[in-house]
Amino acid sequence: MKNERMPLYQQIQDYIKELILSSGLKQGDRIPTEKELMELFNVSKITVVNALAGLSNEGAIIRVPGRGSFVNKTKPELPESSRPLVPVQGQQQEGLRDRLIGIIMPSIDDYFSIRLIDGMQKGLLEKGYRSVIQLTGGVLEKEKEAIKLFMDIGVEGLLIFPVDEGQYNEEILSMKFSGFPFVLIDRFLPGVETDYIASDGRIGTQLAVDHLWELGHREIAICSDSPLQTVTVQERIDGYMNALKNKGALINPAHIITEFSIKQAGEPETHPLFRYVKNRMATAYITLNGRLGAHILHMAELAGLHVPQDLSIITFDDSAAIIEGVTDFTHVKQFEHEIGYKAAGLLLDRIHSGEDQKGKYTKIIIKPELITRHTTSACK
Repeated sequence: MKNERMPLYQQIQDYIKELILSSGLKQGDRIPTEKELMELFNVSKITVVNALAGLSNEGAIIRVPGRGSFVNKTKPELPESSRPLVPVQGQQQEGLRDRLIGIIMPSIDDYFSIRLIDGMQKGLLEKGYRSVIQLTGGVLEKEKEAIKLFMDIGVEGLLIFPVDEGQYNEEILSMKFSGFPFVLIDRFLPGVETDYIASDGRIGTQLAVDHLWELGHREIAICSDSPLQTVTVQERIDGYMNALKNKGALINPAHIITEFSIKQAGEPETHPLFRYVKNRMATAYITLNGRLGAHILHMAELAGLHVPQDLSIITFDDSAAIIEGVTDFTHVKQFEHEIGYKAAGLLLDRIHSGEDQKGKYTKIIIKPELITRHTTSACK
């Protein structure tokens, strides 16, 4: 029986791996279609696409646009969820029931979050720990409730992708002062020293600007659809501005496009960003998430523009699996799987050290890389 707490995309991946093994499927055999998997698991297309993209990255399947997905490995790795927990020396198997870690995330509706959780779960499972996930929807009160719930359950530590608001979550501050082990991921609380791990957003946008500048672009826009001016967003905008200043370029405030939503009602043609794209106010766009990059690509197509001939797009994070067939964005790779894995390791180190952690913290910053694909070219 599937664990209802397991993410749906992972349930689909486990099902396909088990299907390949139990049905004796050979290399080149077709697996169930996206529509069939959507109906079987009663999930959206994005969930199925995310699951298939993950299997493709592992090499378990091959995806052929317009034809479907096919077996690549006849003996894929067994799902980690079906493997026995790794016993800890001197620890009885019965005692592993208490080896529980709480994971708090805003959502898991993008590939960044999915790979982040994959990394965390891998790091925990290797040490014989289980995890329970709570989603906050980016709401501070729900984050507080999740922390209280996990404290009631009796988890040994927390991995938190925090809500980023002007006011701090006093539950997090309370854990810091009490020495309860937790690690913040992707976002930190300014002025509050805690264990923290993230990718360097400033370097990420600097890499993007440098690449576009070398291609001859001078009208470079940066876009964020985050409802809040988060620490992460501000770091990336700072990196963008510093990169332009280093080149002696003036900062055009109109090219810093924030405080909008791609979920606004109406057709894409009525969105304010569509008019910006159609009128070619910028020749290149840096988007702070992959989904937004896919939307700008769609707007450009509706406006009769071609990417990368008419405009270039660089996204943070790989946009693979966001829209079927869209797998070739030039993007800033943040190594989210590694971030999740290292976060789990750091947390378990804190738990096992047995030391007073009130005055100690570790800050780990991962250096991103620019992956050049097919959405950037020389400016005409």
